[in-house]
Amino acid sequence: MDKTLEFKKHTQQDKISIIVPCFNEEKALPKFYRAVSEAVAQIDGAECEFIFVDDGSSDRTPEILQEFSSADSRCRYLSFSRNFGKEAAMYAGLENASGDFCVFMDADLQHPPALLKEMYRVVKTQKYDCCAGLRIDRSGENHLRNALSHTFYKIIGKLCRLDMGDGKGDFRMMSRAMADSILELKEYNRYMKGIFSFVGFDTKWIPFHNVERAAGETKWSFRSLFRYAVDGILSFSSAPATMAGSAGILLIIAAVLAGICAVLFCDGLTGIPLLVCLILLLNGIQMVFISIIGQYVSKDYMESKRRPIYIVKKKGGF
Repeated sequence: MDKTLEFKKHTQQDKISIIVPCFNEEKALPKFYRAVSEAVAQIDGAECEFIFVDDGSSDRTPEILQEFSSADSRCRYLSFSRNFGKEAAMYAGLENASGDFCVFMDADLQHPPALLKEMYRVVKTQKYDCCAGLRIDRSGENHLRNALSHTFYKIIGKLCRLDMGDGKGDFRMMSRAMADSILELKEYNRYMKGIFSFVGFDTKWIPFHNVERAAGETKWSFRSLFRYAVDGILSFSSAPATMAGSAGILLIIAAVLAGICAVLFCDGLTGIPLLVCLILLLNGIQMVFISIIGQYVSKDYMESKRRPIYIVKKKGGF
């Protein structure tokens, strides 16, 4: 009996949970499903499950996911009651995944399915807890967006002191231990790239070239990217708040010196406009820093509410 159990233990296949956040991806999903199914079929010793998370799509994405679930027992899906954001969708997928290894992939096929086999080999046979894709270029994308993105990652790297370099995205396969560690972080305001770095674990990076979307258009506007960048900085760095205090002291000293100079070197009515301009300038800068501090207070306010990270409207395959 013991030998039989031991044999089953050694012959049992690993399960890989492929987590796919989806927002209006009706055109890309069929291509994604076919490509990833072919890729995982090449992985010996492992089976897979698909965890699709519909993030409040307004197209046929929910219907397509339901069709996948009905036709393939490996496919499961969650549909949110509204758009909660990609970070919430990733958390929901991870929370409902049962695999020994978990993978985050975008539905637009910009994450190459061909890398899954190598990722599994690395995490399974080497000392690494995570194997992630490192995008080494941004060919085919908007040049302005590329420059802004590169600048952002330089800034956030210096402010947060975490490993969040340009090209180090969400595409990764991780062990169950790392997945469980991420699930322990329950904050409402989530920035997954920062969370990946925060929990630690040994990660191996596999370089790949950027590819165009399989279908559809990107859902990231400049406005949403800017908001995402601000959330990332505020979630993992207190540097802006520290800067506000230091700048406040410098502004007080500058205001005193400017006042002395205006009294000593300005005569008649010429000193009044200068003083008014100086006051307006200082007040404007002060309001900027008050806004930064207010962002931190608002983040803490949202955390104190303890609202759910997401709300499921419908699920299938579970």
